Amino acid sequence: IHFWFHDRASARYILDLMTTVAGGELEAMQHPLAYPFLEPISPLKFPHDGVDLLFETAELSLPVSIGPMAQVGATAPGTLAGTLAQENAEILAGVCITQLIRPGLAVCYGGIPHAFDMRTTQMIFAGPEQALMAVAMTQLGKRYRLPVYINVGLTDSKLPDAQAGMESGMTLLCGALAGADIFGHLGICGVDQASSLTMLLMQHEIIGYVEHFLRGFEIDDETLGLDTIRQVGHDGSFISEEHTVRHFRDELWFPQLLDREFWDNWMEAGGSDMHQRCIAEKEKILSSHEPEPLDEETTREVDKIVAAARKHLS
Repeated sequence: IHFWFHDRASARYILDLMTTVAGGELEAMQHPLAYPFLEPISPLKFPHDGVDLLFETAELSLPVSIGPMAQVGATAPGTLAGTLAQENAEILAGVCITQLIRPGLAVCYGGIPHAFDMRTTQMIFAGPEQALMAVAMTQLGKRYRLPVYINVGLTDSKLPDAQAGMESGMTLLCGALAGADIFGHLGICGVDQASSLTMLLMQHEIIGYVEHFLRGFEIDDETLGLDTIRQVGHDGSFISEEHTVRHFRDELWFPQLLDREFWDNWMEAGGSDMHQRCIAEKEKILSSHEPEPLDEETTREVDKIVAAARKHLS
């Protein structure tokens, strides 16, 4: 899990925390817990605070994700092609800014434009336009040989319901098939107006589904199992065959939260729906998980940094 910085003033203390917890600057750079997100303000503008922040985070060579959220017909042209052209220009301008601050600084191509609902004047996070633009932006980013960050796997729904499952699954699969590297903002709902651990667990299940799909399957003499087919013959069963035992755990996906029970067993267990199962899993994790504590010396140093931040930022 990564997080973003708020501004340059607080970033200095966060960088100190990262370095302390990681055990040194080199370790913090190799496995950063946070990174700056430069978000151009469409159309064609950069926020002062966002650019100013980079002068601080560049000291630790943290990679920069650049992602304007241009909205079709609102802050960008009323066509997908026009929106992508503007979004691409804003991202490339951001790349230039990062290289002026520190040549060679790693960047991520954040293609995250969105549709705009003309009826409600609400940004759309999960429509078919979102999936289309995410695929196109992935292709553009790969053309520049940059890692790509897109907004897929999201939902406009307020709850982890059927709408959320449909929208998250459809857009995430499209983005994954396109070859994007980073998928943003999982766990949010209602167009970025709320976050939900319950939603995050449902999306985690969707990610498992998509990962298994992307894996594909091997076709060779062993996996074809022609000898086993001949051996079982007509009207036989493959359940107890050695070939089945050898392969089924790798070939099949076993979800944690999706329902696959017989009807009677499902009813006897309470007849829960996906939302209820996600809530139960969330409560189980929160009640049983014990985070690994920091050692005493690191804890004391963290407390010093936090105290200094409170004094200077309050």
